[in-house]
Formats: sequence, structure tokens, C-alpha cells
Amino acid sequence: MKTITLKTILLIGLLIANIPQSFAENKETIIFGIVPQQTASKLARLWIPIMRHLSEKTGVKIHFRTAPSIPEFERRLSEGVYDIAYMNPYHYVVFSKSVGYRAFAKQSDKQLTGIVVVRKDGVVKNLIDLNQKSLAFPSPAAFAATIIPQAELNNNGIKFIPKYVLSHDSVYRTVASGLHEAGGGITRTLNNLDKNVRSQLKVLWRSKGYTPHAFASHPRVKAEIVEKISMAMQVTDDKSEFKALLKGIKFKGVEPAKDSDWNDIRALNIKTNVIEVSK
Repeated sequence: MKTITLKTILLIGLLIANIPQSFAENKETIIFGIVPQQTASKLARLWIPIMRHLSEKTGVKIHFRTAPSIPEFERRLSEGVYDIAYMNPYHYVVFSKSVGYRAFAKQSDKQLTGIVVVRKDGVVKNLIDLNQKSLAFPSPAAFAATIIPQAELNNNGIKFIPKYVLSHDSVYRTVASGLHEAGGGITRTLNNLDKNVRSQLKVLWRSKGYTPHAFASHPRVKAEIVEKISMAMQVTDDKSEFKALLKGIKFKGVEPAKDSDWNDIRALNIKTNVIEVSK
């Protein structure tokens, strides 16, 4: 048997001393799901530093998760896979009712608008030019990127062929490549797009604004844990590390939210095939 030297003991002690005290004392682990509007690798690059920062500030172990597609994200929400989730407004309306997710925060100074994008050098000049054309959308239940643009097209009697391509980034890339004449998205994900792809696109149409995505917690998550995370997200110091991280996802900040903030979405009485489950 090897003898443990004094040097080894001191090294172990040093390592233990450098473990954040909150982690040593707090066994809570939170699975934080992010709607897959972009590729998993891009979401991980943008969100993991945010979650690492929140973990350090709250003493709660927060793990990034997403899904390979928006329909799969919906399925996981319906099964309560995520302890906390960042979900689109329509998802929140559905899963607050069926699963019990409750909003606690949202992007500050922001309303969500849907857009339709086309190639800059294309022949499409207005929505009527999309009649009988193939249009790309991320998923049937993507609120601003699918539901709102499709409603506008339908209300104007414009017939189109919807193609669902799993993410916002996929929409933009297929339009840029000429595979589809146009596609639905939102300003934030378009702005987050690689410059060489974004430079090939222009916004053809933009909707009015709605309450943005919700940060919502599953009923099983303790109220004090939600409060810790919520407070850590509401940073007002423009020079803080967290503010810098938020700039990476095109957020100015995060503000408190309540369930009734999404009543504007409920008033639309949207009907889709999103999975619904009983509580």
C-alpha cells in the first residue's frame, strides 16, 4: 500500500478548498432546456457559459440541454423532461396548461415578431409573389416563425407549400441556397446567423409584436431554487459578466414575468397539432 505523503494531503486540501462552497453544500441539479431554434453546437456555445455563470451565482448545478428538433423539444416538454425551459410563447401557453410549467422571466424590452425572409437577389418582391411557392418553416408549432407568417399568408389568400426543416438556421440556409423561395423566422435568430449566409437574405415581411419566449419552471422545482435563478438572471449592471454573456444571444437583459403576460397569445386561440398531455 502506498503511503500518502504530506504533499499529497496538502494538494487534496487545496483542491477541496477551491470547490465553490455552494456546490459542496447544495446537491440540487437543474436540467435547463433551450428550444432548438439553432444548431445544438451553436446553442451550446452561447448558452453553456450563461448556465455556468448562473450555477456559480446560485450554487445550483445547472446543465444545458436542447433537442435535435423543435417537435422533439415539444415531446420532451410534454413529458416534463426539463426542470426549467426557454420556450416559445405558444409552447408556453400549451405546456403551462397541460404540464404545469410556470413562467418566471422573459427577455426584457422585447416583443417577438415573425418575419419572412427571401434571397436578396431573388425575384420575390412582396408576399403575393409567394403564391404556389415552397416555403420553409422550422416546425408546425414554432409561434413567430411559422404560425404567425402562415396566418398572414392564409389571410391574404396566398397558397403555399410548407416544408418543415427542424430549425431556424435550417430555414435561412435553405432559402439562401435557393432550395425554397422564402422562409419564416424571427429577428434574433436571423441576427445570430453566420454573416456569410445572412448577407444573402432580406426581410420581406414583419409581423406585429407579441410577448416573447418564456423562461418557465416545472412544478417539481422548488420555489426557492426558481427564485435564486430568476434573481441571478436579472442583472442591471451593464458592465457585469452576465450582461456580456447575454449580448451573445442578443438579449439586452432579463426581467421578471408572470403567467398572465402570455394572455395575448391565448387570445389568438391558436390550434395546432402540438402534443398535449394531462397533468
